[in-house]
Amino acid sequence: MDSDLSLEFLRVVEQAAIACAHTMGQGDRHKSDHVAVEAMRRVMDSVPIDGTIVIGEGERDEAPMLFIGEKVGLVHSKDLSGPRPVRYAEVDIAVDPLEGTNLCATGAPNAIAVLAASERGGLLHAPDLYMEKLVVGPSSKDSVNLDAPVRENLEAIARSLGRRVEDLVVIVLDRPRHEKLVDDIRATGARIRLIGDGDLSAGIAAAVVGSGVHAVMGTGGAPEGVLTAAAMRCLNGEIYARLVVSKPEHEDRCRAMGITDFGKVYRASDLAPGKSIIFAATGVTDGTLMRGVRFFGDGTRTSSVIMQNDPHRIRFIDSIHVATAGDVKIRF
Repeated sequence: MDSDLSLEFLRVVEQAAIACAHTMGQGDRHKSDHVAVEAMRRVMDSVPIDGTIVIGEGERDEAPMLFIGEKVGLVHSKDLSGPRPVRYAEVDIAVDPLEGTNLCATGAPNAIAVLAASERGGLLHAPDLYMEKLVVGPSSKDSVNLDAPVRENLEAIARSLGRRVEDLVVIVLDRPRHEKLVDDIRATGARIRLIGDGDLSAGIAAAVVGSGVHAVMGTGGAPEGVLTAAAMRCLNGEIYARLVVSKPEHEDRCRAMGITDFGKVYRASDLAPGKSIIFAATGVTDGTLMRGVRFFGDGTRTSSVIMQNDPHRIRFIDSIHVATAGDVKIRF
């Protein structure tokens, strides 16, 4: 990508977050996801790109929009009004318009709107399968192994951080499949934060010093693994991941996306190999790193993070979206 599109993608996640924040706490996860998808898709067509969705709402094109293979961006927009650039950046895009649909529906923390973008071929086309994951921060990224015992990995993380194992906090999705993992972690003395959803935002927290999170372990969605990898490329953290391929149907879906090594352990540079990565996220509900959307009489306030690896920078952005009324009062 020749031009800096980060602020353009910021608009996309901000508007998706604002749209679904209106449904926060209403108990309708499908409605929350629907309005987030619609808002993200609408704003995406105002971004000056020739974009292709590679991680989206429906691996098998069941979703009405933001499905895998869909073309997005101003070059594909049906709105022909206004000036258009002569040249468009060709971009692959991974989206999760609302990561944590249940979190938004119940008003729980850490729901976010998120996307990652790179040049063509810069993001793995991952099937919608489960993926074993181990996410750590910069200090621990070369000290762990996906196939190592839990105790060995936690001891390695503790050594790299100059801490005791008992000081570590590990995030695990609260699922029956993680019962043994939880027992193994607790047996070391490390502490666990069980979450209902949102292992992507958890992975970001693990790579940020001072978040109070030191690792994410367990099995979650492969598409979220690609988005996490894009964030790790920018944060200098690491994800170790392997697809859970347990049925012939899984193998077929992998092959359809060009994946033939079903036992491969991926790292961030494999899942998001692009030379130019942009990762953008806006909080929907209050979370570890970002506050949720706040509505007030004269506008809306959002909290976002924009990351890039070229140039390498991380920006936390607090935006006030001002209403069009005449006598607007800005609140801080």
